[in-house]
Amino acid sequence: MSNQIAKVIKQTFLNLKDKSILATPLEYNKEFCKVAKEFKVEVNECKKFQEFVSKLNAVELEEVKKREIKTPEELIPILLERIAIKNVSTLSEMLTSSLTPSISLQLDENLAKFNIKIGNSPALMFEEDIQKEMQSFITQRFASDKAFVKQKTEDIAKLVTLMGKYLNDAITNNTSGSENVSGIKEQIKAIDISKSKPTDLSELQNRLVNAVENIENEMNIVGKNLEKDKSNVCQLEDRIKCLEQELEVATKESRTDHLTGVLTRRAFEKELSKVESNFERNTIEYAVVFVDIDFFKKINDSYGHEAGDVILKTFAKILEKQTREYDVICRYGGEEFVAIVHFKLKRELLGYLKRLKTIVAENKFVYEDKRIQITFSAGVSVRSQYKTYEEAIKKADELLYEAKNNGRNKIILDDGKIL
Repeated sequence: MSNQIAKVIKQTFLNLKDKSILATPLEYNKEFCKVAKEFKVEVNECKKFQEFVSKLNAVELEEVKKREIKTPEELIPILLERIAIKNVSTLSEMLTSSLTPSISLQLDENLAKFNIKIGNSPALMFEEDIQKEMQSFITQRFASDKAFVKQKTEDIAKLVTLMGKYLNDAITNNTSGSENVSGIKEQIKAIDISKSKPTDLSELQNRLVNAVENIENEMNIVGKNLEKDKSNVCQLEDRIKCLEQELEVATKESRTDHLTGVLTRRAFEKELSKVESNFERNTIEYAVVFVDIDFFKKINDSYGHEAGDVILKTFAKILEKQTREYDVICRYGGEEFVAIVHFKLKRELLGYLKRLKTIVAENKFVYEDKRIQITFSAGVSVRSQYKTYEEAIKKADELLYEAKNNGRNKIILDDGKIL
């Protein structure tokens, strides 16, 4: 059997050479399957190779040319290397997100520089000095969040204590005045006017006047105290409002990607669960759209990472503008985005996808004095066609990589339609 496979491999390369076709994984796989049938080799071998290529993803055409790949043995380590890079990049994004304070809004300049350094070179995570620096930032993060919460808690405690003091004063003074008035009232009821002397009425009058004066004085004292500390109360009220605003911003910051402004992957998963609940209760149809900017690494290499950041931010704004408020947009990782798009009729979904592709195709992205043309690939699945939303997401992801493996710059839907 091994001799037969060797013959198939040899003939495959000969055929590709005769046809002047570069031996990319996709082209090699196609030709390999054809030759395998001619040599009557078990189809399982062909399927296994096809699955292998599908899982590992195709090597960029330029990279194949650059490395002058001639045999499958040369291809395998390159594919494994690309998977490792992708996994390390994902890990680095998770790491930089975890280092950033989740409550305190203060982002240390050194941490910002460190995140950029790790984002540009994820492999640095495995160096001992970098790992020590990570540990230091993690410690700083916990300390920063803890100090922020402690400060805000103390502000609230001050307000509660001050208002409690005023309330106690008011209750105490009011009780004292009420007791005086009640005593006088009982005395009045007990007086028999027909038998009372003028001196008795005069004494009662004096007591009433004194009681009223005491109540008035007590009211004035409370009023002066309130007026005296009115500015402190206002300051604390302003502080509470400021606290509410800061916490609101902090919550928003933890949900959105710092570069593009769209949802983070964690926030997206929470929103998706709400969308899924709505689908199950009310059958509100939606599509999962996985989008990946083509040849993004080449853009970074050619124009620099700042240009790449501009591309990502601008692309995210296009997605947001074309997507309705009740839909969901997320930066899934690197140059990959995902959208949850609601629709009633299939033509509405197709219209959205066509508009998105047209806008990107007909416009160039501007960085400094450079105008950069980009394309994107996408995979689309419709929720109602699958038992669970996890299956729908998985299918959209698979269709995205199918689009990338078949030339890029295309959108593939789960019904086989290609835009």
